[in-house]
Amino acid sequence: MLRILVSGVAGFIGSNLTQALLEKGYAVVGVDNLSQGDLLNMAAFREHPHFTFVQEDIRNEAAMLQCAEGCTALVHLAAYKIPRYSDALDTLHINTIGTESFLKAAVEHKAKMVAASTSDVYGKNPQVPFDENSNLVVGNPDVRRWAYAISKMYEEQLMFAYHERYGIDIVPLRFFGGYGPNQNLTWWGGPQSVFINMALDNEEIPVHGDGQQTRSFTYVSDHVNGIIRAVERPEANNKVFNIGANREITIEGLARLIWGLVRGPEETARIRFIPYETFGKYEDVQRRIPDIARARELLGFEPRVELEEGLRRTIRWQVERRRQLGISTPDPVNA
Repeated sequence: MLRILVSGVAGFIGSNLTQALLEKGYAVVGVDNLSQGDLLNMAAFREHPHFTFVQEDIRNEAAMLQCAEGCTALVHLAAYKIPRYSDALDTLHINTIGTESFLKAAVEHKAKMVAASTSDVYGKNPQVPFDENSNLVVGNPDVRRWAYAISKMYEEQLMFAYHERYGIDIVPLRFFGGYGPNQNLTWWGGPQSVFINMALDNEEIPVHGDGQQTRSFTYVSDHVNGIIRAVERPEANNKVFNIGANREITIEGLARLIWGLVRGPEETARIRFIPYETFGKYEDVQRRIPDIARARELLGFEPRVELEEGLRRTIRWQVERRRQLGISTPDPVNA
């Protein structure tokens, strides 16, 4: 039985990936320090006979070496995200030191390493859709939101440097806008998490700026499919891939879509536009859409879940999770 180490196992993508790996017959060692992950996300597989959970920080090199013993692949998903409401130091430390801990474990055990990068690395590049050879353009160093993108750029460079020196196979995956069951219910989980909460509570949806910035949103099962293909296929080795859906939607459009799914199309969406100045010195990305031709060609990857259907599934899940947490929640109208 092949054994895989997954970091961030109690998080959003990590928990969904682990469930899928176990269903495919893999054994999984899952690592999470539970700083952002949730034990509820592991409820479906916590007692699975081929799953082992280790509560540990990914920066602990000795612990990662031990966890990776016997593993043929390491999937590194644990990360700290854009520091919108805090300083940047945790983002930089966790995303860089944690990645190197995993890389050292991969070298020691001669394992393949697949890691979550991010679409945020494309930054301010205005030429969409982004392919994997597009320029990575970030803003000034005194704007802390770029700490996340830079930490992931460094992660990618570090992975290729370890491949060059030590010969291990690596695959950085640039994810675009994941959403779905087990997502964090705060901004940590993305705008859709907060928008669903606000619509369920009949409160104003907070939209940053004028809401005309665009994104693509990818249902979590499609991200999981991309990861598994990257793990299993040698064609993926030592290349970077965009993994995501390529439908473009404005953030205001997303807010109105979610409001209609939760409260019905007859009810006017309640939206509050929040100036960027609220966050101090902040820069947003105006458009972010992937070119997934490389993933299609080499991995056979294709996003399957359309946005409306994925949001319906996500809304139904979020209703149940809120009720598990003791939050009074109405039934959605159109989900």
